Amino acid sequence: MHDSLYFSDHHLQVRDMVRDFAQNVVKPSARQYDLESRFPWDNVKQMADLGLFGIPWPEQLGGSGMDYLSYITVIHELAKVDASHAITVSAHTTLGTSPIVDFGTEAQKQAYVPLLAAGKVLGGFGLTEPGAGSDAGGTKTVAVEKGDHYVLNGSKIFITHAGVGEVFCVTARTDPTAKRTHGITAFIVTKDTCDLAEAKRVGIGHAASLPKCPGVLSGKKEDKLGWRASDTRELIFQDAVVPKENVLGPVNNGFRQFLHTLDGGRIGIAALSLGIAEGAFEECLAYTSTRKQFGKPVASFQGVHFALADLATEIEAAKQLVYHAAWLKQHGHPFKREAAMAKLYASELCMRATTKAVQLHGGYGYTTDYPVERMMRDAKICEIGEGTSEIQRIVIARQLLGSLID
Repeated sequence: MHDSLYFSDHHLQVRDMVRDFAQNVVKPSARQYDLESRFPWDNVKQMADLGLFGIPWPEQLGGSGMDYLSYITVIHELAKVDASHAITVSAHTTLGTSPIVDFGTEAQKQAYVPLLAAGKVLGGFGLTEPGAGSDAGGTKTVAVEKGDHYVLNGSKIFITHAGVGEVFCVTARTDPTAKRTHGITAFIVTKDTCDLAEAKRVGIGHAASLPKCPGVLSGKKEDKLGWRASDTRELIFQDAVVPKENVLGPVNNGFRQFLHTLDGGRIGIAALSLGIAEGAFEECLAYTSTRKQFGKPVASFQGVHFALADLATEIEAAKQLVYHAAWLKQHGHPFKREAAMAKLYASELCMRATTKAVQLHGGYGYTTDYPVERMMRDAKICEIGEGTSEIQRIVIARQLLGSLID
């Protein structure tokens, strides 16, 4: 991509800093974390030290004071090397922190954002439920008003950081008589990290001073195909006590707020998908240029260089979609359709690109000696999370056809 179109010198400095960290710190350790399905606390500590958990937030809230394009660049660069590290930053920033920045009161921002921006605690987002995935309006978690607090009962599934995190933006039904997407309210809930010993060892991940909500628990860790170094669990509310000052935005307006958050989240997942695709492509380029068959490099065969040409072209197209959507968001323009297009195209590309990368590595691609098998496993969830490909197509069609679609 022509660097001057979207990027200033500052963006390129951020890119180089993250690229350096990804190559020198993440790359040597990614395979082991994936193999053990272990949360990379040591690397997370280094990411916090680099300010990667507060990139787009203002300095007065403890952030790095950078822009949205810088943030998208961070996700893109991390994902080239390992998707689990990229989603750790992405879920924390877009899903855990941005609802508080976008909809929180001044007191809420001061209480939570500096801790989140510094990576002192990890954040997450509770929307998906056992019976409400793509159908987010089917929320069953209930919040009952009791004097100065609400009591929450229910559960959220597939929640990134449900175990390791301490601050979550979640939805619950506050008006049982309202129709589906109405009567849902957003709350900020807190709990202790499930990794207190590790948090103590690395010096981040737990804020003892943060008041916790009794009755907020995390379930067992999911054993996943990909993103194995990312923490995914159920978030459970058993008579959880949430003070009224933790209501995020107006009561019964939570659903609209969460749709807004997901629109931004789609650009993040698009950037992550782009990173995986590009990382797999770079591995292919290196491998096919050096691997010999029939006495010459694999890349010299026409079938291979056609495949590489196609991948390079599609990656360039995905870059334009992703950074265009990010630019629109940063400049306050409508971006719902562009975010859905970027997410749809980049996620389906990363599945194609990683599958092709495994193919071009031959038998070696099927072993853990090369990172492309991990990239292929990491790619699949990109077509599912933050709205499936099918949901993205519905969003795009609604933007195109408006009232023709109910």
